[in-house]
Amino acid sequence: MTRVSVALAACLVIPLLAVQAQYRYVSGNGTASSCNDGYSNATAPTPSYSSFAYTQTQVRQTATRASTFTSTPTYAAHYSSLSSLAPQVSTSTYGNWQSGGSPVGTSTGFEPYGTAAWTSLWQFANPVNFTRGIYSTTVAPTPVATAELVKPDPLYFGPTDCRQFPEGFMWGVAGSAGQLEGAVADEGKGPNALDVSSSEVPSFVDNFSADENYYLYRQDIERLAAMGIKYYSFSISWSRIFPFTEVGSPLNAAGLAHYDDLIDVCLQNGIAPVVTLAHLDTPLPVWKGNNTDRARRGEFGGFTNGGYYRDDFVDSFVQYGKTIMAHFADRVPIWVTFNEPWPVTTNAQAAYNVIRSHAELYHYYHDVLNGTGSVTYKSGGPLGIPLDPTNATHVDASCRYNDFYTGVFANPIYLGQDYPDAYKETVKDYVPLNQSDLEYFKGTADLFAINIYSANLVEPIDPSSGRTAAQCISNKTDPGWPYCTSTTTLTETGWQTGYKSQSASPYSAPRLTRTAFNYLWNTYKTPMILMEFGFPVFGEAEKDLDAQRYDTPRSEFLLSVMSELLAAIWEDGIDLRGAFAWSLLDNWEFGSFAPHFGMQTVNRTTQERAYKRSFFDFVDFFQARVPQQ
Repeated sequence: MTRVSVALAACLVIPLLAVQAQYRYVSGNGTASSCNDGYSNATAPTPSYSSFAYTQTQVRQTATRASTFTSTPTYAAHYSSLSSLAPQVSTSTYGNWQSGGSPVGTSTGFEPYGTAAWTSLWQFANPVNFTRGIYSTTVAPTPVATAELVKPDPLYFGPTDCRQFPEGFMWGVAGSAGQLEGAVADEGKGPNALDVSSSEVPSFVDNFSADENYYLYRQDIERLAAMGIKYYSFSISWSRIFPFTEVGSPLNAAGLAHYDDLIDVCLQNGIAPVVTLAHLDTPLPVWKGNNTDRARRGEFGGFTNGGYYRDDFVDSFVQYGKTIMAHFADRVPIWVTFNEPWPVTTNAQAAYNVIRSHAELYHYYHDVLNGTGSVTYKSGGPLGIPLDPTNATHVDASCRYNDFYTGVFANPIYLGQDYPDAYKETVKDYVPLNQSDLEYFKGTADLFAINIYSANLVEPIDPSSGRTAAQCISNKTDPGWPYCTSTTTLTETGWQTGYKSQSASPYSAPRLTRTAFNYLWNTYKTPMILMEFGFPVFGEAEKDLDAQRYDTPRSEFLLSVMSELLAAIWEDGIDLRGAFAWSLLDNWEFGSFAPHFGMQTVNRTTQERAYKRSFFDFVDFFQARVPQQ
């Protein structure tokens, strides 16, 4: 058997790329682990007989519930002291929308933000095949039965590391409003891009009930607490707070009360809430969804339109963000402004608007509210890793890829530097940043937050395609624009990057995740946090419940990534502050319920949940390696 030893190259963005790696091929076989059990030096085993009896050698353990806070942590003054610093808006209530029915609470006279106007938003959205779930009010929690909390037998081949995470390391689970909540037209929520996506993309499955977390959140938090989870990262639905979104439009009282209680229930159960403000669910009045806006899709590399480019986006989003921060700043330790802005950034103006609105909210939180928590945004993955790290052109291609996927936002926000040169050379209508902009943007993220599920192996454009990078850069219709590189799923030696569950899912590549962290840490020099990582098991949706629950490939992925995080901390010197697994439940993965990323199953008819073995393995790993908090 031939082994390959690889040391990956460093990526020096400016001015040149340094290649510091080489492949080293050696011959040989695998070696057995050394053991000191008294038999290692024996020349041969000695057969013998003994009395036989069936014995139970496994100890049955149950999960340990999360300990409650001895005192509720605070990160800013209570809203009663901050109310004068929040946007001054009125509040309103709207009820539930009924598809095909008469407008709810039709107003008399002209009320631009009245109930009839709210109903007209849904009539304009016209969601396809609209349905409701089985719940219409918040469900009271019940204790999780002890039988549900019995741990499975340990994996036969488990982690072998003996390191500890640093004191204060944050770990937990993540989800998002659009993928979990359901109740999309209930209690005053307005329509957003995800609610009408089925009419835009024929292959999308409607997501109107999802996991009904909007009504089951107290029970879902009870289930997290019973497993010992310490952090819950979730998103707030912008359209549930400001259905009309315009500056000065009313605040939906029911939506605000819902998230206020969600945060309180987390804290009551010893779970710290992490809040994301925008998770790909732009409200309809900003996103619009009309023909003019739809035509803008594909303008920037074929990405989905998030409405971020609009002239009114910054003011509308900042009003929403300031409102939420002022109300909940006392109880939330980490604020995330945007989840993965790049895939819904349709043009250069959209990129600028994201940076501008993020920076405004950072300064508002720290300079106006005097918040002591953290503000960040979530960069997306996978990052680009050179296919052949010994080849300077491959390193150059991966750096260009990362400049676009990460650097467009990260350069101004973390470093106070201009957009990457590759971006400005390719996107000719980029919004220039002056010195005042760079000073205002610099350092407006306390953590480098990243979602990583896999990695892309990158190389230059294949010459056999008849295209060149220069041609791609100047041609927006080129299939590789704006990256103008090629990606592959095969390593330099011809092996697939890692285990892959199905066509649309990521590859399991934990070692490349560690490489990505090294690149980001040494480029942006900011404490890091892994905001999302997870994995779907092949064909899980078609399996019976018992088979779904025994999700060994997911366990192996999670444990492998977490072992690599420990190596990154101790061997690479990376300041890594936390990690959150995606997701607490099987959910709507933007068009389908088939890819299962959850650590709990969900019965789509009854909404019953069941823990998977990966949940127990995930929690056990951290509880054994994180100092007691």
